[in-house]
Amino acid sequence: MNRGLDETAIQAFGTGLSGALLCPDDDHYETARRVWNGMINRKPSLIVHCAGVADVINAVNFASTHHLLVSVRGGGHNVTGNSVCDGGIVIDLSGMKGIRVDPVKRMVWVEAGLTLGEFVRESQAFGLGTTVGTVTTTGLSGLTLGGGMGWLMGKYGLAIDNLLAVDLVTADGQMVRASASEHPDLFWGVRGGGGNFGIVTAFQFQLHPVGSLLAGMVVHPLIRAREVLHFYREYSRMAPDELTAYAALMTTPDGLPAIAIVLCYCGPLDEGERLVEPVRKFGPPLADQIGPMAYLNLNSMLEAAFPAGRSCYEKASTFKALSDEAIETIADYGAAFTSPFSAVLIQHVHGAASRVGPSETAFVQREESYVMNMIALWDEGEANAHIEWVRTFWTAMEPFAASGVYVNYLGNEGEERIRASYGANYSRLVTLKNTYDPTNLFRMNQNIKPAL
Repeated sequence: MNRGLDETAIQAFGTGLSGALLCPDDDHYETARRVWNGMINRKPSLIVHCAGVADVINAVNFASTHHLLVSVRGGGHNVTGNSVCDGGIVIDLSGMKGIRVDPVKRMVWVEAGLTLGEFVRESQAFGLGTTVGTVTTTGLSGLTLGGGMGWLMGKYGLAIDNLLAVDLVTADGQMVRASASEHPDLFWGVRGGGGNFGIVTAFQFQLHPVGSLLAGMVVHPLIRAREVLHFYREYSRMAPDELTAYAALMTTPDGLPAIAIVLCYCGPLDEGERLVEPVRKFGPPLADQIGPMAYLNLNSMLEAAFPAGRSCYEKASTFKALSDEAIETIADYGAAFTSPFSAVLIQHVHGAASRVGPSETAFVQREESYVMNMIALWDEGEANAHIEWVRTFWTAMEPFAASGVYVNYLGNEGEERIRASYGANYSRLVTLKNTYDPTNLFRMNQNIKPAL
Protein backbone atom coordinates (compact mmCIF):
# COMPACT_ATOMS: atom_id res chain seq x y z
CA MET A 1 0.00 0.00 0.00
CA ASN A 2 2.95 2.36 0.51
CA ARG A 3 4.44 2.02 -2.97
CA GLY A 4 7.62 0.23 -1.97
CA LEU A 5 8.36 2.36 1.10
CA ASP A 6 10.29 0.41 3.70
CA GLU A 7 8.00 -0.41 6.62
CA THR A 8 10.85 -0.05 9.09
CA ALA A 9 11.55 3.45 7.81
CA ILE A 10 7.86 4.33 8.08
CA GLN A 11 7.72 3.07 11.66
CA ALA A 12 10.83 5.02 12.62
CA PHE A 13 9.39 8.13 10.98
CA GLY A 14 6.11 7.77 12.85
CA THR A 15 7.84 7.20 16.17
CA GLY A 16 9.72 10.48 15.78
CA LEU A 17 6.55 12.52 15.33
CA SER A 18 4.58 14.31 18.02
CA GLY A 19 1.50 14.15 15.83
CA ALA A 20 -0.13 11.15 14.17
CA LEU A 21 1.01 9.26 11.08
CA LEU A 22 -1.74 7.57 9.09
CA CYS A 23 -1.32 4.82 6.50
CA PRO A 24 -4.09 3.45 4.24
CA ASP A 25 -4.95 0.60 6.62
CA ASP A 26 -5.22 2.80 9.70
CA ASP A 27 -8.38 3.96 11.40
CA HIS A 28 -9.44 7.47 10.38
CA TYR A 29 -7.45 7.31 7.11
CA GLU A 30 -10.59 7.46 4.97
CA THR A 31 -11.79 10.56 6.77
CA ALA A 32 -8.35 12.17 6.81
CA ARG A 33 -7.83 11.87 3.04
CA ARG A 34 -11.11 13.60 2.21
CA VAL A 35 -11.14 17.33 1.51
CA TRP A 36 -13.84 19.97 1.26
CA ASN A 37 -14.50 19.40 -2.46
CA GLY A 38 -16.43 16.16 -2.89
CA MET A 39 -15.03 15.75 -6.42
CA ILE A 40 -11.56 15.00 -5.04
CA ASN A 41 -10.90 11.33 -4.31
CA ARG A 42 -7.15 10.84 -3.88
CA LYS A 43 -5.31 8.23 -1.85
CA PRO A 44 -1.95 9.24 -0.39
CA SER A 45 0.43 6.64 0.99
CA LEU A 46 1.02 8.66 4.16
CA ILE A 47 -0.77 11.44 6.01
CA VAL A 48 1.13 13.35 8.69
CA HIS A 49 -1.03 15.27 11.17
CA CYS A 50 1.61 17.74 12.31
CA ALA A 51 1.55 18.84 15.95
CA GLY A 52 4.24 21.48 15.45
CA VAL A 53 7.16 22.73 13.42
CA ALA A 54 9.36 19.75 14.26
CA ASP A 55 6.83 17.43 12.63
CA VAL A 56 6.80 19.59 9.50
CA ILE A 57 10.60 19.49 9.27
CA ASN A 58 10.66 15.72 9.79
CA ALA A 59 7.98 15.22 7.13
CA VAL A 60 9.81 17.39 4.59
CA ASN A 61 13.08 15.54 5.20
CA PHE A 62 11.37 12.13 4.97
CA ALA A 63 9.62 13.09 1.72
CA SER A 64 12.84 14.39 0.21
CA THR A 65 14.85 11.33 1.22
CA HIS A 66 12.26 8.91 -0.17
CA HIS A 67 11.40 10.97 -3.26
CA LEU A 68 7.73 11.26 -2.33
CA LEU A 69 5.18 13.50 -3.97
CA VAL A 70 4.25 16.16 -1.38
CA SER A 71 0.91 17.81 -0.73
CA VAL A 72 0.47 20.44 1.97
CA ARG A 73 -2.88 20.86 3.67
CA GLY A 74 -3.88 23.90 5.69
CA GLY A 75 -7.18 24.43 7.43
CA GLY A 76 -9.69 25.03 4.67
CA HIS A 77 -11.14 24.40 1.22
CA ASN A 78 -8.51 24.04 -1.52
CA VAL A 79 -11.08 23.52 -4.27
CA THR A 80 -8.53 22.17 -6.76
CA GLY A 81 -7.57 19.34 -4.41
CA ASN A 82 -3.84 20.09 -4.43
CA SER A 83 -3.79 19.58 -0.66
CA VAL A 84 -4.00 15.82 -1.16
CA CYS A 85 -2.18 13.54 -3.60
CA ASP A 86 -2.21 10.00 -4.92
CA GLY A 87 0.58 7.78 -3.62
CA GLY A 88 2.60 10.49 -1.90
CA ILE A 89 2.62 12.17 1.50
CA VAL A 90 0.17 14.75 2.83
CA ILE A 91 1.72 17.16 5.33
CA ASP A 92 -1.41 18.21 7.20
CA LEU A 93 -1.21 21.41 9.26
CA SER A 94 -4.90 21.58 10.14
CA GLY A 95 -4.25 20.76 13.80
CA MET A 96 -1.80 23.65 14.25
CA LYS A 97 -4.19 26.30 15.52
CA GLY A 98 -2.14 28.45 17.88
CA ILE A 99 -2.93 32.17 17.93
CA ARG A 100 -1.48 34.97 20.06
CA VAL A 101 -2.88 38.51 19.87
CA ASP A 102 -0.89 41.52 21.06
CA PRO A 103 -3.62 44.14 21.56
CA VAL A 104 -1.12 46.90 22.38
CA LYS A 105 0.93 46.56 19.21
CA ARG A 106 -2.15 45.40 17.27
CA MET A 107 -0.32 42.37 15.93
CA VAL A 108 -1.03 38.66 15.93
CA TRP A 109 0.98 35.47 15.40
CA VAL A 110 -1.08 32.57 14.06
CA GLU A 111 -0.30 28.98 13.14
CA ALA A 112 -1.09 27.62 9.71
CA GLY A 113 -4.08 25.42 10.52
CA LEU A 114 -6.52 28.17 11.43
CA THR A 115 -9.69 28.85 9.49
CA LEU A 116 -10.90 32.38 8.90
CA GLY A 117 -13.63 31.96 11.48
CA GLU A 118 -11.16 30.89 14.17
CA PHE A 119 -8.88 33.81 13.35
CA VAL A 120 -11.68 36.40 13.34
CA ARG A 121 -13.24 35.09 16.54
CA GLU A 122 -10.00 35.42 18.49
CA SER A 123 -8.93 38.81 17.11
CA GLN A 124 -12.43 40.25 17.58
CA ALA A 125 -12.20 39.47 21.30
CA PHE A 126 -9.85 42.47 21.36
CA GLY A 127 -11.94 44.58 18.94
CA LEU A 128 -9.35 43.98 16.21
CA GLY A 129 -9.24 42.39 12.77
CA THR A 130 -7.78 42.54 9.31
CA THR A 131 -8.66 41.52 5.78
CA VAL A 132 -9.55 37.86 5.39
CA GLY A 133 -11.91 36.13 2.94
CA THR A 134 -15.68 35.78 2.82
CA VAL A 135 -16.43 32.32 4.28
CA THR A 136 -15.41 31.27 7.80
CA THR A 137 -14.46 27.71 6.82
CA THR A 138 -11.77 28.92 4.38
CA GLY A 139 -8.20 28.22 5.50
CA LEU A 140 -6.21 31.29 6.50
CA SER A 141 -2.93 29.93 5.07
CA GLY A 142 -4.04 29.30 1.52
CA LEU A 143 -6.08 32.48 1.38
CA THR A 144 -3.11 34.59 2.51
CA LEU A 145 -0.42 32.96 0.37
CA GLY A 146 -2.51 33.53 -2.75
CA GLY A 147 -3.18 37.20 -1.94
CA GLY A 148 -6.24 37.29 0.30
CA MET A 149 -9.22 39.24 -1.02
CA GLY A 150 -11.93 40.02 1.52
CA TRP A 151 -14.51 42.40 2.94
CA LEU A 152 -12.02 44.95 4.34
CA MET A 153 -9.68 45.13 1.34
CA GLY A 154 -10.85 48.58 0.24
CA LYS A 155 -9.80 50.05 3.58
CA TYR A 156 -6.86 47.84 4.62
CA GLY A 157 -5.71 46.12 1.43
CA LEU A 158 -5.37 42.41 0.81
CA ALA A 159 -4.40 39.94 3.53
CA ILE A 160 -0.81 40.03 2.23
CA ASP A 161 -0.75 43.81 2.62
CA ASN A 162 -1.18 43.24 6.35
CA LEU A 163 1.37 40.43 6.58
CA LEU A 164 4.45 41.32 8.64
CA ALA A 165 6.39 38.05 8.69
CA VAL A 166 6.19 34.29 8.17
CA ASP A 167 7.97 31.24 9.54
CA LEU A 168 8.65 28.80 6.72
CA VAL A 169 10.20 25.35 6.32
CA THR A 170 12.16 25.16 3.08
CA ALA A 171 12.67 22.14 0.84
CA ASP A 172 15.99 21.34 2.56
CA GLY A 173 14.27 21.12 5.96
CA GLN A 174 15.45 24.48 7.29
CA MET A 175 13.31 26.90 9.28
CA VAL A 176 13.46 30.44 7.90
CA ARG A 177 11.79 33.63 9.06
CA ALA A 178 10.93 36.00 6.25
CA SER A 179 9.97 39.64 6.69
CA ALA A 180 10.87 43.05 5.31
CA SER A 181 14.25 42.77 7.10
CA GLU A 182 14.91 39.00 7.05
CA HIS A 183 15.04 37.19 3.70
CA PRO A 184 13.10 40.03 2.06
CA ASP A 185 13.21 38.28 -1.32
CA LEU A 186 11.35 35.32 0.13
CA PHE A 187 8.93 37.62 1.94
CA TRP A 188 8.15 39.27 -1.39
CA GLY A 189 7.47 35.87 -2.95
CA VAL A 190 5.17 34.40 -0.30
CA ARG A 191 2.91 37.44 -0.61
CA GLY A 192 0.96 36.02 -3.53
CA GLY A 193 3.30 33.25 -4.68
CA GLY A 194 1.43 30.49 -2.86
CA GLY A 195 3.16 27.47 -1.38
CA ASN A 196 5.89 27.31 -4.00
CA PHE A 197 8.84 28.17 -1.75
CA GLY A 198 8.21 26.13 1.37
CA ILE A 199 5.65 25.31 4.05
CA VAL A 200 4.58 28.35 6.04
CA THR A 201 3.94 27.25 9.62
CA ALA A 202 3.11 30.66 11.13
CA PHE A 203 2.07 34.15 10.04
CA GLN A 204 2.35 37.54 11.72
CA PHE A 205 -0.33 40.07 10.78
CA GLN A 206 -0.95 43.73 11.47
CA LEU A 207 -4.39 44.22 13.02
CA HIS A 208 -6.75 47.19 12.93
CA PRO A 209 -9.69 48.32 15.04
CA VAL A 210 -12.77 46.58 13.65
CA GLY A 211 -16.04 47.21 15.46
CA SER A 212 -19.61 46.91 14.33
CA LEU A 213 -19.96 46.93 10.54
CA LEU A 214 -22.87 47.97 8.37
CA ALA A 215 -23.23 44.88 6.23
CA GLY A 216 -25.53 42.36 4.60
CA MET A 217 -27.35 41.98 1.31
CA VAL A 218 -30.31 43.15 -0.72
CA VAL A 219 -31.95 40.49 -2.87
CA HIS A 220 -33.73 40.83 -6.24
CA PRO A 221 -35.31 38.22 -8.52
CA LEU A 222 -32.86 36.90 -11.10
CA ILE A 223 -35.02 38.13 -13.98
CA ARG A 224 -33.81 41.62 -13.01
CA ALA A 225 -30.13 40.64 -13.25
CA ARG A 226 -29.35 43.07 -16.09
CA GLU A 227 -30.65 46.18 -14.37
CA VAL A 228 -29.21 45.13 -11.00
CA LEU A 229 -25.76 44.60 -12.55
CA HIS A 230 -25.92 47.98 -14.30
CA PHE A 231 -26.79 49.60 -10.99
CA TYR A 232 -24.04 47.63 -9.21
CA ARG A 233 -21.45 48.75 -11.78
CA GLU A 234 -22.21 52.45 -11.27
CA TYR A 235 -22.61 52.14 -7.50
CA SER A 236 -19.35 50.25 -6.94
CA ARG A 237 -17.40 52.70 -9.10
CA MET A 238 -18.20 55.44 -6.57
CA ALA A 239 -17.46 53.36 -3.45
CA PRO A 240 -15.06 54.89 -0.91
CA ASP A 241 -12.35 52.75 0.67
CA GLU A 242 -14.59 51.84 3.61
CA LEU A 243 -17.27 50.31 1.37
CA THR A 244 -16.82 46.97 -0.39
CA ALA A 245 -19.62 45.81 -2.67
CA TYR A 246 -20.03 42.37 -4.24
CA ALA A 247 -22.72 41.00 -6.53
CA ALA A 248 -23.90 37.39 -6.40
CA LEU A 249 -26.18 35.33 -8.63
CA MET A 250 -27.61 32.38 -6.73
CA THR A 251 -30.68 30.44 -5.65
CA THR A 252 -32.16 31.42 -2.30
CA PRO A 253 -32.78 28.75 0.37
CA ASP A 254 -36.49 28.73 -0.56
CA GLY A 255 -35.67 27.99 -4.22
CA LEU A 256 -35.92 31.45 -5.77
CA PRO A 257 -33.36 32.30 -8.50
CA ALA A 258 -31.95 35.61 -7.32
CA ILE A 259 -29.29 38.27 -7.64
CA ALA A 260 -27.96 40.06 -4.58
CA ILE A 261 -25.78 43.06 -3.86
CA VAL A 262 -23.71 42.23 -0.79
CA LEU A 263 -22.10 45.06 1.17
CA CYS A 264 -19.66 45.76 3.96
CA TYR A 265 -19.05 49.28 5.29
CA CYS A 266 -16.35 49.60 7.96
CA GLY A 267 -16.61 53.29 8.80
CA PRO A 268 -19.00 55.30 11.04
CA LEU A 269 -22.43 53.68 10.93
CA ASP A 270 -24.34 56.91 10.29
CA GLU A 271 -22.20 57.64 7.23
CA GLY A 272 -22.67 54.04 6.13
CA GLU A 273 -26.45 54.42 6.30
CA ARG A 274 -26.23 57.35 3.91
CA LEU A 275 -24.01 55.42 1.51
CA VAL A 276 -26.18 52.30 1.38
CA GLU A 277 -29.46 54.18 0.99
CA PRO A 278 -29.33 54.03 -2.85
CA VAL A 279 -29.01 50.24 -2.69
CA ARG A 280 -32.03 49.99 -0.43
CA LYS A 281 -34.15 52.23 -2.64
CA PHE A 282 -33.21 50.59 -5.95
CA GLY A 283 -35.80 48.13 -7.14
CA PRO A 284 -37.20 47.90 -4.56
CA PRO A 285 -35.54 44.63 -3.50
CA LEU A 286 -37.32 41.47 -2.44
CA ALA A 287 -35.40 41.53 0.81
CA ASP A 288 -33.21 44.07 2.60
CA GLN A 289 -30.93 42.33 5.08
CA ILE A 290 -28.45 45.16 5.65
CA GLY A 291 -27.81 46.21 9.22
CA PRO A 292 -25.17 46.54 11.94
CA MET A 293 -23.24 43.29 12.03
CA ALA A 294 -20.23 41.79 13.78
CA TYR A 295 -17.27 40.88 11.56
CA LEU A 296 -17.58 37.19 12.43
CA ASN A 297 -21.27 37.18 11.51
CA LEU A 298 -20.47 38.79 8.17
CA ASN A 299 -17.97 36.06 7.38
CA SER A 300 -20.50 33.42 8.46
CA MET A 301 -23.25 34.83 6.23
CA LEU A 302 -22.35 32.73 3.15
CA GLU A 303 -21.09 29.69 5.05
CA ALA A 304 -24.24 27.57 4.62
CA ALA A 305 -23.94 27.85 0.83
CA PHE A 306 -20.54 26.10 0.82
CA PRO A 307 -20.81 22.93 2.95
CA ALA A 308 -18.02 20.38 3.04
CA GLY A 309 -18.47 17.34 0.82
CA ARG A 310 -20.43 18.96 -2.00
CA SER A 311 -18.83 18.61 -5.45
CA CYS A 312 -17.37 21.84 -6.79
CA TYR A 313 -15.92 23.02 -10.07
CA GLU A 314 -15.03 26.66 -10.67
CA LYS A 315 -13.31 29.03 -13.06
CA ALA A 316 -12.66 32.74 -12.72
CA SER A 317 -11.80 35.83 -14.72
CA THR A 318 -10.75 39.41 -14.04
CA PHE A 319 -12.35 42.41 -15.72
CA LYS A 320 -11.10 45.98 -15.71
CA ALA A 321 -14.73 47.05 -16.11
CA LEU A 322 -18.16 45.45 -16.49
CA SER A 323 -19.16 46.33 -20.04
CA ASP A 324 -22.76 46.20 -21.24
CA GLU A 325 -21.87 43.11 -23.28
CA ALA A 326 -20.31 41.41 -20.26
CA ILE A 327 -23.43 42.11 -18.20
CA GLU A 328 -25.63 40.59 -20.90
CA THR A 329 -23.51 37.43 -20.90
CA ILE A 330 -23.53 37.15 -17.10
CA ALA A 331 -27.30 37.49 -17.02
CA ASP A 332 -27.77 34.85 -19.74
CA TYR A 333 -25.56 32.24 -18.11
CA GLY A 334 -26.75 33.08 -14.61
CA ALA A 335 -30.26 32.15 -15.76
CA ALA A 336 -28.96 28.75 -16.94
CA PHE A 337 -27.70 27.27 -13.64
CA THR A 338 -27.51 23.48 -13.84
CA SER A 339 -27.75 23.16 -10.06
CA PRO A 340 -29.63 25.17 -7.43
CA PHE A 341 -26.42 25.26 -5.37
CA SER A 342 -24.30 26.95 -8.05
CA ALA A 343 -23.41 30.62 -7.88
CA VAL A 344 -21.63 33.51 -9.54
CA LEU A 345 -19.66 35.86 -7.30
CA ILE A 346 -18.37 39.25 -8.48
CA GLN A 347 -15.90 41.01 -6.18
CA HIS A 348 -14.86 44.63 -6.64
CA VAL A 349 -11.16 45.24 -5.97
CA HIS A 350 -10.54 48.89 -5.18
CA GLY A 351 -9.18 51.33 -2.62
CA ALA A 352 -6.13 50.30 -0.61
CA ALA A 353 -5.87 46.94 -2.40
CA SER A 354 -5.45 48.74 -5.73
CA ARG A 355 -2.92 51.32 -4.52
CA VAL A 356 -0.05 48.88 -3.96
CA GLY A 357 2.40 48.73 -6.85
CA PRO A 358 2.19 45.53 -8.96
CA SER A 359 5.86 44.75 -8.30
CA GLU A 360 5.77 45.40 -4.52
CA THR A 361 4.48 41.88 -3.84
CA ALA A 362 4.21 38.75 -5.98
CA PHE A 363 0.50 39.52 -6.36
CA VAL A 364 0.54 41.51 -9.58
CA GLN A 365 -3.13 42.31 -10.27
CA ARG A 366 -3.38 45.61 -8.46
CA GLU A 367 -5.54 47.72 -10.76
CA GLU A 368 -9.12 48.43 -9.77
CA SER A 369 -11.05 45.52 -11.21
CA TYR A 370 -13.88 43.03 -10.89
CA VAL A 371 -13.00 39.41 -10.14
CA MET A 372 -15.75 36.98 -11.14
CA ASN A 373 -15.88 33.39 -9.93
CA MET A 374 -18.23 30.97 -11.71
CA ILE A 375 -18.96 28.17 -9.24
CA ALA A 376 -20.78 24.92 -9.99
CA LEU A 377 -21.86 23.04 -6.86
CA TRP A 378 -23.87 19.82 -6.77
CA ASP A 379 -24.62 16.96 -4.41
CA GLU A 380 -25.03 13.95 -6.68
CA GLY A 381 -25.29 12.78 -10.28
CA GLU A 382 -23.06 13.27 -13.29
CA ALA A 383 -20.56 16.10 -13.19
CA ASN A 384 -20.45 16.77 -16.94
CA ALA A 385 -23.40 19.15 -17.22
CA HIS A 386 -22.20 21.30 -14.33
CA ILE A 387 -18.61 21.43 -15.55
CA GLU A 388 -19.76 22.27 -19.06
CA TRP A 389 -21.87 25.16 -17.75
CA VAL A 390 -18.80 26.68 -16.07
CA ARG A 391 -16.52 26.15 -19.06
CA THR A 392 -18.90 27.57 -21.65
CA PHE A 393 -19.72 30.50 -19.37
CA TRP A 394 -16.01 31.22 -18.87
CA THR A 395 -15.33 30.98 -22.61
CA ALA A 396 -18.18 33.38 -23.35
CA MET A 397 -16.70 35.90 -20.89
CA GLU A 398 -13.14 35.71 -22.21
CA PRO A 399 -13.55 38.48 -24.84
CA PHE A 400 -14.17 40.93 -22.00
CA ALA A 401 -11.52 39.62 -19.58
CA ALA A 402 -8.05 40.86 -18.70
CA SER A 403 -5.04 38.56 -18.78
CA GLY A 404 -4.57 36.42 -15.70
CA VAL A 405 -6.72 35.85 -12.65
CA TYR A 406 -6.62 35.73 -8.84
CA VAL A 407 -4.59 32.55 -8.21
CA ASN A 408 -6.81 31.47 -5.31
CA TYR A 409 -9.58 31.00 -7.88
CA LEU A 410 -7.36 29.33 -10.46
CA GLY A 411 -8.02 25.66 -11.15
CA ASN A 412 -5.73 23.07 -12.70
CA GLU A 413 -5.50 25.11 -15.87
CA GLY A 414 -1.89 24.78 -16.96
CA GLU A 415 1.33 26.75 -16.94
CA GLU A 416 0.17 29.44 -19.37
CA ARG A 417 -2.62 30.57 -17.05
CA ILE A 418 -0.23 30.63 -14.08
CA ARG A 419 2.26 32.75 -16.01
CA ALA A 420 -0.49 35.15 -17.05
CA SER A 421 -1.71 35.48 -13.47
CA TYR A 422 1.74 36.56 -12.26
CA GLY A 423 2.52 38.66 -15.33
CA ALA A 424 5.76 40.63 -15.09
CA ASN A 425 6.52 39.10 -11.69
CA TYR A 426 6.82 35.55 -13.02
CA SER A 427 10.52 35.60 -13.89
CA ARG A 428 11.41 36.89 -10.42
CA LEU A 429 9.33 34.09 -8.90
CA VAL A 430 11.23 31.52 -10.97
CA THR A 431 14.49 32.91 -9.57
CA LEU A 432 13.14 32.46 -6.04
CA LYS A 433 12.03 28.93 -6.87
CA ASN A 434 15.52 28.13 -8.12
CA THR A 435 16.91 29.31 -4.78
CA TYR A 436 14.46 27.79 -2.30
CA ASP A 437 13.04 24.73 -4.09
CA PRO A 438 15.26 23.82 -7.07
CA THR A 439 13.93 20.24 -7.25
CA ASN A 440 10.28 21.38 -7.17
CA LEU A 441 9.46 19.37 -4.06
CA PHE A 442 6.50 21.71 -3.51
CA ARG A 443 4.69 21.34 -6.81
CA MET A 444 1.14 20.44 -5.79
CA ASN A 445 0.04 24.05 -6.14
CA GLN A 446 -0.23 26.73 -8.81
CA ASN A 447 3.24 25.68 -9.68
CA ILE A 448 6.10 27.99 -10.57
CA LYS A 449 8.57 25.60 -12.14
CA PRO A 450 12.27 26.05 -11.38
CA ALA A 451 14.47 26.72 -14.36
CA LEU A 452 17.29 24.52 -13.11
